[in-house]
Amino acid sequence: MRYRLLGGTGLRVSELCLGAMTFGQKRGGWGAAAPESQAIFERFVQSGGNFIDTANMYQLGESESLLSGLLDGRRHEIVLATKYSLGARSNDLNSGGNHRKSMVQALEGSLKRLRTDYIDLYWMHAWDGVTPVDEVLRALDDMVRAGKILYIGFSDTPAWVIARSQAIAELRGWSKLAATQVPYSLIERSVEREILPMAASLGLAVLAWGPLGNGLLSGKYSGWRGASTQTVEGRLNDPGYPVHGYSPRSEKIAQVVIEVAEECAATPARVALAWLRSRSSAVIPIIGARTIDQLDDNLACLETSLSERQLQRLNDVSAIEFGFPADFYPAIEATMFGQMRGRLDAPQG
Repeated sequence: MRYRLLGGTGLRVSELCLGAMTFGQKRGGWGAAAPESQAIFERFVQSGGNFIDTANMYQLGESESLLSGLLDGRRHEIVLATKYSLGARSNDLNSGGNHRKSMVQALEGSLKRLRTDYIDLYWMHAWDGVTPVDEVLRALDDMVRAGKILYIGFSDTPAWVIARSQAIAELRGWSKLAATQVPYSLIERSVEREILPMAASLGLAVLAWGPLGNGLLSGKYSGWRGASTQTVEGRLNDPGYPVHGYSPRSEKIAQVVIEVAEECAATPARVALAWLRSRSSAVIPIIGARTIDQLDDNLACLETSLSERQLQRLNDVSAIEFGFPADFYPAIEATMFGQMRGRLDAPQG
């Protein structure tokens, strides 16, 4: 395991992050029980991993509770991330969302369940569309100054909100964002349109959740129909496990992943993760596992190399249309640069 700096900070994190959404079984029983969660955690740490990601609503709080015991005696070694915003109680409008009251309540709950005094990286879990960004930023900055959190990030948030927030934080001397978290895989590449270029411009780390397309790229659903498809569709109704389901495009991508895996004597999961790791050094995949075997398979992506030809095949089959304005720029490039853009040594912004 190698390590990277988290965005524009000096915080050192492992090149893979362990997602703890699977820790616990309070959401329909699909997660890992306590003994298996412990085994997964231990194996990840033994492999050199130091970056753990959870949320206040994962497994209805059981994920954080299980982690509290696993962190006993080594809290200082782990970069611990958790989130707020989701998990609102029924008939309690202020129990979720991005506002200060929701944040304070959620953070205090997470600190108690995790039995820790501070969170290393605290995420706004998703943009609620109504809370002013300066309220979110100021509240987060207050928590940083109080020593309850060290770094901040926005998950599942539009690029324009993140960019505006970073500008406000810089101008007002508040804590700046260190990272963003988004769904990113061969199946879900829409973040390449706006969010990834924005993150690169602002120096943010990108945590990629769902790197296996929520199981669709793991190989276990290679038939795509029958019981396996029902398993995926069953999770569509679980707000704690958002899934992109089957489509003809997904099937085509998965087939090429399997073909590449056979060529390099690897598993489909390793190939999908290796492709993601090839995209940018700023991208950190969040791997989630319910068994030790799944974790070991994911960790093996660190030794999986793909040829340029294989990467191109994967890029081609999963390609997306970027739309306006990206598709518009080639048409005006000649009139912008006098047909001499190729001779200008300047990065493409």
